[in-house]
Amino acid sequence: MRFWKSRSFLWFCVLSLAIRSLYGQLSANFISSDVTDYPSSSVIRVNTSLVTVPVSVTDSKGRPVLDLRMDEFRIEEDGRFQEVQKMAEAGQSPLQIALLFDLSRSLSPRFEFEQKAAIRFLEKIMKPGDTVSIVTFTEDQQILLRNSPSLKDALHQLLMLKPTESATAFYDSVVYTAKLLQQMAAPETRRAQIVLSDGEDNRSDRTIFDALREVQRCDTIFYSINPGGASIRLNEISIKGQRDLHSLASQTGGTAFISDDRSDLDGIFSLIATELRAQYLLSYYSSNSSLDDQFRRIAVSIPGRPDLRVRARQGYFAARR
Repeated sequence: MRFWKSRSFLWFCVLSLAIRSLYGQLSANFISSDVTDYPSSSVIRVNTSLVTVPVSVTDSKGRPVLDLRMDEFRIEEDGRFQEVQKMAEAGQSPLQIALLFDLSRSLSPRFEFEQKAAIRFLEKIMKPGDTVSIVTFTEDQQILLRNSPSLKDALHQLLMLKPTESATAFYDSVVYTAKLLQQMAAPETRRAQIVLSDGEDNRSDRTIFDALREVQRCDTIFYSINPGGASIRLNEISIKGQRDLHSLASQTGGTAFISDDRSDLDGIFSLIATELRAQYLLSYYSSNSSLDDQFRRIAVSIPGRPDLRVRARQGYFAARR
């Protein structure tokens, strides 16, 4: 009896070893085939980020060009050609807008006109799939509306705005709003920060360099409307404010406008709306796979159409691993 128990135990051990050996071979074969048996074109790139670039194209008269094909665009990153993988036709990709209102004392005289012009802008620009956030700032920031698809709610919040007599933390507010847009970003959307401010700052902990870096890092197009008009040339603080607005806009593919008169606010908002509705969205996988948080410089051109003016952001920061 003891013999049969010993023999049964021996067969059990042999069988267990055989099963474990077979399982190991099957596992090895499965892992090997998962990595090596598939052609490289069918392997999903998990660690490679898709770079999206909103692009505005106008003719010699400043009119949007809406009929370009994907193969007409050329993108270079740090001087190296990049293959465009995808293109959303002009104005067809969803838009996430953040309206950033300076409520400080320097903008009080014309605030009501800016408010009404912003309302008309949203009525013109928003369509299904778009969202809007409304942020106000003085020394601090306040979110009045967060990533809402509701035009009705946005108009209600705009009508409630009131100017103050407070100081201004402009740079901090630009950083804050850029991060807000990034946190809410959906895949393959365009993000635009539209700022009504003179760019003057007397309260921020951040600098213009911090603001520019964050807007670039968050893939945000920056537009500004400075209601100061001709008065911005009267002192160094105002000149610096507009210079900072221009730097933020030009390096992200946007525009820094100066409003010389109350009547031109609608025209400026209309130009921004037209441009946003005519933007292409190009996408590519960078040939530089390093995720090192370094700035990559982008150049977009249309080689076959030298008569056209192309405007896009100047670069992006590669996300750290």
